[in-house]
Amino acid sequence: MSVPRIRKNDIVAAVTGTSKGKTGKVLQVVKSGKRAIVEGLNPVKKTMRKSQDNPHGGIVQKDAAIDVSNLMLFCPSCKKGVRIGRDKDGDRRIRRCRACRHSFDG
Repeated sequence: MSVPRIRKNDIVAAVTGTSKGKTGKVLQVVKSGKRAIVEGLNPVKKTMRKSQDNPHGGIVQKDAAIDVSNLMLFCPSCKKGVRIGRDKDGDRRIRRCRACRHSFDG
């Protein structure tokens, strides 16, 4: 069984793109596992049609999905985006920072 690199509620840093250098919390990992929606990263403007819920319509800003290859886990002790390694902790596999060995999974 493989351990996903990025999961929901992780704090990540953007490595490339218009949001480069920013950090945010992962709100959702898209089903394929290749894209994630991160709070505050990759904002897009979407036009809303008039409806009963939204009687005036208008333009709404929301966060779009960003490719997982453009994200790195943010290590609180290193204070930057880091590569991760996978170690066994008893019968579980956990994600660790390669630089300082900080555990991201409890």
